[in-house]
Amino acid sequence: MAAAGLSLHIGLNTVDPARYDGWDGRLAACENDAHDMAALARAAGFSDTVLLGADGTVENVTAALRAAADRLRDGDALLLTYSGHGGQVPDVTGADDEPDALDETLVLYDRQFLDDELNRELARCADGVRILVLLDCCHSGSGIEVRELLTPEALDAQFGTADPAGIEAASRLMPLVRQGAIYQRDKDFFQGLQRELRTGGGRPADAVLISACQDNQLASDGRVNGAFTGTLLDVWDRGAFRGDHRAFHRAILRRMPANQSPNLHVSGRPPEAILRRMPANQSPNLHVSGRPPEAFLAERPFTV
Repeated sequence: MAAAGLSLHIGLNTVDPARYDGWDGRLAACENDAHDMAALARAAGFSDTVLLGADGTVENVTAALRAAADRLRDGDALLLTYSGHGGQVPDVTGADDEPDALDETLVLYDRQFLDDELNRELARCADGVRILVLLDCCHSGSGIEVRELLTPEALDAQFGTADPAGIEAASRLMPLVRQGAIYQRDKDFFQGLQRELRTGGGRPADAVLISACQDNQLASDGRVNGAFTGTLLDVWDRGAFRGDHRAFHRAILRRMPANQSPNLHVSGRPPEAILRRMPANQSPNLHVSGRPPEAFLAERPFTV
């Protein structure tokens, strides 16, 4: 039987201001990103689901991921793309997998979705499912320092504004003051959820993740696409690209500005042979903890 491919594409140009203390998180290009990635996936043979704006809730995202996990079997493929704001919340559980004591989040329409929640849903997939996750967002407030380093011309070229004070609003980072206020309001909920996720155990998801930037950088929005998604689409070139996942990441990296460097992670514990093939200057960014299929990294991206 031929392998099956399912894809989920989430794009949030706004969030619910009633759930974020009046902040609507307005961005310009996230819904375009989701539509364009869904078109790429369909052309590659995936059956796609698109969640935009008010449909991009925790309930809907969780339901879509669980439906995919129920259907996919060994050898099948799952593609997840997200374009929107990212954030962080303190992790009070002392888990070893968060050395910075912070959980990264996807800022969904109704609340922040913890990285451990995402891992839990992806880990429901059967062994041998090939999972590729593309995140066009940013999480760490340390990336704000870029506004002190770039010239007004460079700021305008990447973020669409020459005003350093406007960089936070022009990036895909949930504003730091807003992050702090929302966390204080919902601290009991998040701490309870974190304890539930820790005590529930479970294995790390076996997945390949390419994210829009390093931890100390910002992912910029755009007029048509986010900088990362737009560059990815250019590199893919309507399917003309013929390299594997590592070559795909490097090709995207070469076209991105120096202050936004997409990151390649492997979630899981790939066989030693795969690690030996990883380029030396990439290994510090490699997260290893599970067992994705041995040949996955050597495949052409978006292979069903």
